[in-house]
Amino acid sequence: MALSWRSWMANEGSKHLFLFFWLSLNVWLFGKTFLLYNQGLQYYYLHQMLGLGLCVSRASASVLNLNCCLVLLPMCRVLLAFLRGSQKVASKKTRRLIDKSKTFHVTCGVTICIFSVLHVAAHLVNALNFSENYNEEFVTLNAANYRGEDPRKLLFATVPGLTGVIMVLVLFLMCTASTYAIRVSNYDIFWYTHNLFFVFYMLLMLHVSGGVLKYQTNLEEHPPGCFNPNKTLRQNLTVPKAFEELFPEYTTEPFPEDLPVPEPFVQNSFMRVCSEEPKFQSHFPETWFWISGPLCLYCVERLYRYIRSNKPVTITSVISHPSNVLEVRMVKDDFEARPGQYVILHCPRVSTLESHPFTLTMCPTDTKATFGVHLKVVGDWTERFRDLLLLHSNQDTEILPIFQQRRYPKLYVDGPFGSPFEESLNYEVSLCVAGGIGVTPFASILNTLLDGWKCYKLRRLYFIWVCRDVESFRWFADLLCMLHNKLWQENRPDYINIQLYLSQTDGIQKIIGEKYQALNSRLLIGRPRWKLLFDDIAKCNRRKTIGVFCCGPSKISKILHKLSNSSNSYGTKFEYNKESFS
Repeated sequence: MALSWRSWMANEGSKHLFLFFWLSLNVWLFGKTFLLYNQGLQYYYLHQMLGLGLCVSRASASVLNLNCCLVLLPMCRVLLAFLRGSQKVASKKTRRLIDKSKTFHVTCGVTICIFSVLHVAAHLVNALNFSENYNEEFVTLNAANYRGEDPRKLLFATVPGLTGVIMVLVLFLMCTASTYAIRVSNYDIFWYTHNLFFVFYMLLMLHVSGGVLKYQTNLEEHPPGCFNPNKTLRQNLTVPKAFEELFPEYTTEPFPEDLPVPEPFVQNSFMRVCSEEPKFQSHFPETWFWISGPLCLYCVERLYRYIRSNKPVTITSVISHPSNVLEVRMVKDDFEARPGQYVILHCPRVSTLESHPFTLTMCPTDTKATFGVHLKVVGDWTERFRDLLLLHSNQDTEILPIFQQRRYPKLYVDGPFGSPFEESLNYEVSLCVAGGIGVTPFASILNTLLDGWKCYKLRRLYFIWVCRDVESFRWFADLLCMLHNKLWQENRPDYINIQLYLSQTDGIQKIIGEKYQALNSRLLIGRPRWKLLFDDIAKCNRRKTIGVFCCGPSKISKILHKLSNSSNSYGTKFEYNKESFS
């Protein structure tokens, strides 16, 4: 399939260019730091002891500083939501780049893992060299207490060594629990281990405060490799004949400071006379400069989020839908949200620490303060949450007025936060594809259009919903019918193009009825023929930019992503967007 360079750059090219830039930046930083420690005169004596282990450990540490600094920024959800909604970020490309925050977070995490391996390997070599190459001349330069000391003492009996070992264990747990298999099979493990990041950063600040590696501070007074006439070094240094009379073997007196030194010897580029002993000093922990800003920003944001979500919401109704889907409607003072955004729900009776993101399916408006979410019961958290809300009720539907409302458990809402689906109303034409419960981000958009569509840029919406069973369509069947009837009454039947695909034919007769007559004619059996669908949309919207939004299985997402990058003969450009919770 031919690829359009313009479409590829819009959808995939910017991502690849950024990853290439990020890789190049890390490699450049590694190389520059490596050369600094390999050629810098202030590290001459330390380099003689440790060799390349010094260069690799410090070069990898500089890369780790950069990534540990930036890995927290994509998790500042409030900041990203503010930037996305701010008028200062008017560029659609910039807002789409913000949507890649999760990708950037993962990239930084992978980089930290890779260079941590290099850092640990280099310091294992350094521990061995500190023991074997003990410097008896410059004792303060040593990390070991004596020659031949067990290197394991340096790893487990010192603050830098012990904190480093614990950090490696924490990082191993975080990385392994972040794999796709564990996140899908047991999200709790991912959640709890990922929150060990705070322990990791506290250990990191202790790790760099040990001051094991030292540099020379008096290069002018003691150039590396210089000759110190105040010491008897003849056993290690061949003294020129011009100095034989000045250094008798029996002499123990210091070299007279006022004694003139032959000019040819002083000017020799291979031998310089030093005026004092070398002085060594530990580096100030540069890591503190790198991580203090982002860590403080993240902590301030978490504090702000805690204060903002400290008051529980009022649950107005709970509705049990077919196919294990639960709808929760709530109200909260001063809560504002845009269609396509998501919130994080926390129910202490379900889990003290655990919370989960859910896309808003109903946003508050000027006329109503109610907002809601749909959640599919597929795990331990959602099962316990459902049981608390319904109390094992056998009723399929439960909507209680506030004055008759039962005592629901306390529920806290953090958010809202931005997502790519906010952009669906900013295109003239949008293609929204949902798979199963992936319809939730589009439900809030449809609800918003039901209240009024003329104030938005959107003038045509293609809505494709693929489900396995026909009962799933009942989640939002009423909403789709109301929107369809409203647009027909306003003489805009072409504003929304609804296509419902049923991948399994069991029970298809259940949706047939007078109530959903508008949807019955749009119900198709099988899976969409995506290539024909894209060609038809491109033909009807020549030379326009179409926003493609997908929330569903990865297989559908990959197909749509590929088709968005493909070229067409109508000059139509497709820009791909995908739901991704941070």
